[in-house]
Amino acid sequence: MMDMMTRIANLTLETMTSLWPEAEGLPEAEELRGLLAVPPDPALGDYAFPCFRLAKVLRTAPVKIAEQLCAAWKHEETARVQPVNGYANFFLNRENFARETMTEILARGEAFGSSRQGEGKTICLDYSSINIAKRFHIGHLSTTMIGHSLRRIYDFLGYRTVGINHLGDWGTQFGKMIYAYKTWGSREEVEKGGVDELTRLYVRFHEEAEKNPALEDEGRAWFKRIEDGDPEALEIFSWFKEMTLKDAARVYDLLGVSFDSYAGESFYVDKTGAVVEELRQKNLLTQSEGAWVVDLSEDNMPPCLILKKDGTTIYATRDLAAAKYRQDTYHFDKCLYVVAYQQDLHFRQVFRVLEKMGYSWAKDCVHVAFGMVSFEGEALSTRKGNSVHLDDLLDLARKKALEIINEKTPDLPDKENVARQVGIGAVIYTDLSNNRIKDIDFRWDRALNFDGESGPYVQYTHARCCSVLRKAAETDWPEPDWSALTDDEAQSLLRLMSRFPDVIREAAEKYEPSMVTRAVTDIAQAFNKYYYVHRILDGEPAQAAARLALTRATATVIKTGLFLIGIEAPERM
Repeated sequence: MMDMMTRIANLTLETMTSLWPEAEGLPEAEELRGLLAVPPDPALGDYAFPCFRLAKVLRTAPVKIAEQLCAAWKHEETARVQPVNGYANFFLNRENFARETMTEILARGEAFGSSRQGEGKTICLDYSSINIAKRFHIGHLSTTMIGHSLRRIYDFLGYRTVGINHLGDWGTQFGKMIYAYKTWGSREEVEKGGVDELTRLYVRFHEEAEKNPALEDEGRAWFKRIEDGDPEALEIFSWFKEMTLKDAARVYDLLGVSFDSYAGESFYVDKTGAVVEELRQKNLLTQSEGAWVVDLSEDNMPPCLILKKDGTTIYATRDLAAAKYRQDTYHFDKCLYVVAYQQDLHFRQVFRVLEKMGYSWAKDCVHVAFGMVSFEGEALSTRKGNSVHLDDLLDLARKKALEIINEKTPDLPDKENVARQVGIGAVIYTDLSNNRIKDIDFRWDRALNFDGESGPYVQYTHARCCSVLRKAAETDWPEPDWSALTDDEAQSLLRLMSRFPDVIREAAEKYEPSMVTRAVTDIAQAFNKYYYVHRILDGEPAQAAARLALTRATATVIKTGLFLIGIEAPERM
């Protein structure tokens, strides 16, 4: 079914063409649809078309154009059209709008909002990218959940997605960890303490190195042994890696996150030689203070370092190799890098080097930046030992949710599982509720707040809908009378749900999961307002059937929205 905005745009074009048949440069229907706005006040209409875009084409004032457009409007999709200050404001036929919107949502069910726009296209998503030999801390929450949500959104729109966990598993820090393990640790202590013990050793190395800088050389020497394939170094390194992934798997399971590839930096080390050689052959490498770089001065950027003075590669070299490998392997239409905004220059350099190498697909590489996470006002640092482990945060959230359940609904069936859904949902919602570029100061009181705009609030609204549906399940309801949904509260809710497919598409275009979070929150608030004003199951049966259908549609859309941001939707709370 054609959505209402598209229909209004098509009818606007039809009216404009009949009014000004000789005019050249009138916008097409697709552009018109993009120009349609939703007035901030429903009293101004359901949709508004700004006539300013036509002023130059028609050589007429926008106010006059709006008046002429409204006077010529003859379409039954709207109850009336009203010119206001250069806008044509459209008021929908409420009963028809209710019927068409409800028919569409109920027919498509949990597929409402999905599409096949991405059919035949592949999107690679590089996200989470945890570091080996470190616990999964809340600093990795944003990249993990933004990437996971975007993947679900693109899947929902018909794309083929490839989830890549680009592990941080290369660099001198691993030589330092091996030295610390050999000097102050033991296999028994590491096996008992797991990644926590590795972190303790890592912190100790830096404490000792501050007193004895020569330890830095010891760390570099052990990393050189990893690079050279030394059996002992590789065995310890592989053991650290296996231990880390096993530890991280618990957190990924809690969050419902999975990947298609765990190819990290070490995977691309043997592929960097070909990249360096290609750069040489294309005369892109220049020497600078003993290192080899690609000059980017014409792009107002510092040079991109490719080989250090000692001939070793750096992040950029491995990222160039990774991008080439992903294009050769997956033939992506887009490759998204969900990485903190501090790496903006790095990715601009890498993408520009790919362009200079002649790869047209470099324009399809996108840095999806996000803000940094601090905890209770302090920056996080594994080196200093003040990181907050994500599994601890999730466990505390689960316990808090269970306390509230025991207080309010102690007889709730399966309450341990519901507490898990609600607690983890609260953490994810906190992370995805604001524009991704904003910094987040993660505080216990805000993350675990179960009132107001929060994950538990939206989940509870879904459970409320399910409760109403259970009460109505044994009644044989007649066909709905859609005139029962012409009141302001129902229309407000219907407008929000009718725009849900647009929100999903826009979230995909802007790489912004928070748009879905905002939409599903608005829908929950609109339903609760409707719920308090209208008694859903009372009154004339056909009208009650319509209100019940609205409840079912709301539950469906909320569940889909929560799924797209990685949150479960309990049916009882």
